[in-house]
Amino acid sequence: MQERLDSIERDFLELEASLATQEVLGDQALLRDASRRYKQLTPLVECIRELRQVSGDAAAARELMAETSGDERDSFRAEAQAADQRIEELEERLKLLLLPPDENDGKNVIMEIRGAEGGEEANLFARDLMEMYLAFASRRGWGVETIQVDDSDMGGINQATLLFKGDDAWSRLKFEGGPHRVQRVPATESQGRVHTSSATVMVMPEAEEVDVEINDNDLEIDVYRASGAGGQHVNTTDSAVRITHKPTGLVVAMQDERSQLQNRARAMQVLRSRLLKLHQEEKEARMSAERRSQIGGGGRGEKIRTYNYKENRITDHRIGFTLYQLQAALAGDLDAVVDALAADLRARQLADGG
Repeated sequence: MQERLDSIERDFLELEASLATQEVLGDQALLRDASRRYKQLTPLVECIRELRQVSGDAAAARELMAETSGDERDSFRAEAQAADQRIEELEERLKLLLLPPDENDGKNVIMEIRGAEGGEEANLFARDLMEMYLAFASRRGWGVETIQVDDSDMGGINQATLLFKGDDAWSRLKFEGGPHRVQRVPATESQGRVHTSSATVMVMPEAEEVDVEINDNDLEIDVYRASGAGGQHVNTTDSAVRITHKPTGLVVAMQDERSQLQNRARAMQVLRSRLLKLHQEEKEARMSAERRSQIGGGGRGEKIRTYNYKENRITDHRIGFTLYQLQAALAGDLDAVVDALAADLRARQLADGG
């Protein structure tokens, strides 16, 4: 173990030195990757260094304890015991920090939200989810860009695509992908009956051009006139863009921007992220016999989480976690849920030996 820790610290020092070289500073892709790795390694190396220092303090206190007596001996004994307790804490922290990092940590997040089963009530719930994630982002201090919003007839959303920018955006949002179920009396219900509806959330790491190579010959690009709200350009110019990636059949359409060029750039941004997600899912499927799909069919029977308004309850079914603070969660206070999911993931990784 000590050899491994020494090797990590050597790698860290080499990485730290490389950040000042012209080779790295002159290459944006290299600089981005090196900076991201440096951020990931920093807390691990700090823990290694503190553990080494505290272990030295404990050994020194025991040596002095053997050479003294009376009150002085008791003082060194207390010092050694305090150091031992801190060593235990640091060793537990070290176990977590030595777990393999998520390859997407540090990346921004593209999130797609859609109304699924339940008609217009599903679309209204999809908007509630969007507002919840926007409020969560505000609490975390992230930047947010609205890539696309397709409003529904009664104030909900058929679909929305958002970009969250923050160092910990992926680590906090990666658990949100899947079908979300709501149980409440909808605004569309006149008899006061509780309905069950659903919306789906897809979470993708934002892919940069260096992450995914796309051959222009693999793309089919169509332009057409935008429809719906948007200003003077609507139905007067072919500003909307639809891009089909022929090898995978993935289709991305954008019309919210005012120019064809802007819509094409947005569509390519989302397409790259979908392709990166697809590649990572295929890689995960090869390594694991069980492949879990984020979105599924969006039906009422499939769900990762339930939002029950009558009981003021939010339940994450993947880990059996229930919180009776639904309104707080919808206002963006999601940390308790995310922390529970992150703790479960760490426990499973530790049980599997990392």
